[in-house]
Amino acid sequence: MRNQPVAISHHFTALSRIRLWYVCLLVVAGVFVVRLFYLQVIRHDYYQTAALTKQLKEYEVPASRGIIEATSNGKTVPIVLNESKYTLFADPIYVKDPKAAADAVARIIGGDANSYEAQLKTDNTRYVVLAKKLDKDKAEALDKLELKGIGTREASYRTYPQGQLAAQLLGFVNDEGSGKYGLEEALDAQLKGAPGQLKAITDAQGVPLASNKENIVIEPQQGDRVILTVDLGMQQQLEDALKSGLERAQSKTGSALIIEVKTGAVKAVANYPTYNPAEFFKTEDASVFNNAAVSAPLEVGSIMKPLTTAAALDLGVINKETTYYDPGFFQIGDARVTNIEEAGGAATRSVADILQLSLNTGATWLLMQMGGGEINKQARERWYDYMTDHYGFGKPTGIEQGYEAGGSIPDPNEGFGLDIQYANAAFGQGMTATPLQMAAALASAINGGTYFRPRLVEKIIRHDGVEKVVEPEIVRQDVVGARVSDDLRSLLEFAFSKNYMIYGMRNSHPEYSIGTKTGTAQVPKPEGGYYDDRFNGTFLGYIGGDTPQYVIVVRVNEPKIAGYAGSRAAGPIFSSVVENLINNGNVTPKTN
Repeated sequence: MRNQPVAISHHFTALSRIRLWYVCLLVVAGVFVVRLFYLQVIRHDYYQTAALTKQLKEYEVPASRGIIEATSNGKTVPIVLNESKYTLFADPIYVKDPKAAADAVARIIGGDANSYEAQLKTDNTRYVVLAKKLDKDKAEALDKLELKGIGTREASYRTYPQGQLAAQLLGFVNDEGSGKYGLEEALDAQLKGAPGQLKAITDAQGVPLASNKENIVIEPQQGDRVILTVDLGMQQQLEDALKSGLERAQSKTGSALIIEVKTGAVKAVANYPTYNPAEFFKTEDASVFNNAAVSAPLEVGSIMKPLTTAAALDLGVINKETTYYDPGFFQIGDARVTNIEEAGGAATRSVADILQLSLNTGATWLLMQMGGGEINKQARERWYDYMTDHYGFGKPTGIEQGYEAGGSIPDPNEGFGLDIQYANAAFGQGMTATPLQMAAALASAINGGTYFRPRLVEKIIRHDGVEKVVEPEIVRQDVVGARVSDDLRSLLEFAFSKNYMIYGMRNSHPEYSIGTKTGTAQVPKPEGGYYDDRFNGTFLGYIGGDTPQYVIVVRVNEPKIAGYAGSRAAGPIFSSVVENLINNGNVTPKTN
């Protein structure tokens, strides 16, 4: 009887252990249930998105890139379109016989079968590209083979109906789908749209990137359609005039552009040599991709003198009728400012003479008047203010172009030889600007004083059909006064009337208002100083009727033709452009 309580005690102990284990199991099970509920219900969307993103980040459904249009005969026509080609890809995991598959691929599309075989044997990857830009017939022939693990996918590539026309202005799209240079780079985010996504990597047969609609998680969003300010007729004629003019001047490279005076809209931009954007990969010299009219600043030479004159007129230190005694040279420190021989020696000169004879001493004299009669801190700071704050030099304009450059303006108070630096800057040496900057600055100086930001885009049409008209953007309204604009036009038109035959123009076209200024600038040496026998030619001018309509800028790099580079090399190109604008009815003549 004494052993009975012991048995009961053992019984209760065992029962307690069972209950304890049961409770523990319930707790563990509860933890799992709660955790599963948290993961599968509460955090379901988060983990599904994370897993999907990781799985699909290589497998996007590309968006259709926005097309680009320009004006031709009053209508908009495509200048950049999309063309469907096909990418041949494979998932090496599913390819059981790489050699046989590679041979089959090579028989249809050509190429090196051994290279295909090596790609099909690639380890640690689920996706390899065997070929790009295949035509539809080859893609269909490959699909009919039903090679396990190998498939084709439609892809969109840029095509250019106008060929090389406006190549540097447009830029191109590389094989990764990114816009490079020109408009394609500047507006890449708007043009590319938003890609979609697939929810499956492979189909039941092991072919990756199945493209049926049921597999699309996010639909691609088409890129914006862009309509340009460019006129294709003007563009073609500008390119033709530039090319033939460079050949005549024995120059290898150059640029030209046409911009509307009262809106800042760019109508044409030309560069030579050029390239075919559809075959950009065949171009060996990458510098050809740059739109030099906006990305390659240069010392502009005497085409700066109209702007120096406008600044002096606007400051009230001279007027249009002012005369002065020109000694023929100015000694500034250790340097001497002189003129070309044809300008003559010391004489009494007028403001009109400064532009018509292109007097370096005249531009220096204008700078002196800004300083009360000498080049000093006040003169430098005043001229610096006009160059940077009024004319916009030293910073990009903001035009829709990749790699736009801002040029350089010397500091008025820091450095050595400041007085001679600023004397040089008064006639376009020792500072740099792009042809586009010069065009926008002159336009503001002759249109009454309003600086319009240069632009290439007229309208943007979004994927949902919403249109955005790009209005002219006013950057500054007091570049110079209205009276100064009138005076400057009078001075520039006088200069043209005296020199138009030098530019190869037979008729002065009195029914139109035409004002011009040439520039011949020494080419700077990399180590400092200038070459004695190398020059760049520039030409800045406008044409209109009762008021100026277009500003035209021409740049000719190191021509070999005899004579001054500005008048003899760049001048005939300007003349040719003006004749084309007149003959094609692009300019409204004077009403009187």
